[in-house]
Amino acid sequence: MPNSNSCSSLSIRRLSEFKKTALRRGVWFRSLNRVERGIIDLTVRYVDNIKSAKLAKVLTAILVKLQTTTESMIDKLVRTIGLPLTRKISNIAVGWGNHLASLWANDSAFARFLVVIFTKT
Repeated sequence: MPNSNSCSSLSIRRLSEFKKTALRRGVWFRSLNRVERGIIDLTVRYVDNIKSAKLAKVLTAILVKLQTTTESMIDKLVRTIGLPLTRKISNIAVGWGNHLASLWANDSAFARFLVVIFTKT
């Protein structure tokens, strides 16, 4: 997700991709109001480079909102349950002397595995 402090991380191409994904998943009209959709549409159509920090901040907030609504259920579970669980398991394993286990803390594949395993039972 773009950082609101950096205008360079936002690009017109990324805005277009977010819009296309939201339209494909059917959340463009459901999750954004008319003003938010207009801001993205006008930016894509009339702006070459995003130089304004204020515009970047507004666009970032809209994209975060879009990303949250387009996120699948498994992705939400990975973010809210899986990653905190991987961090706990990693800390325990490091405490037991497995120093390589520190790499598990942010391993999204491990987090996804844990979510799938614990939601099946």
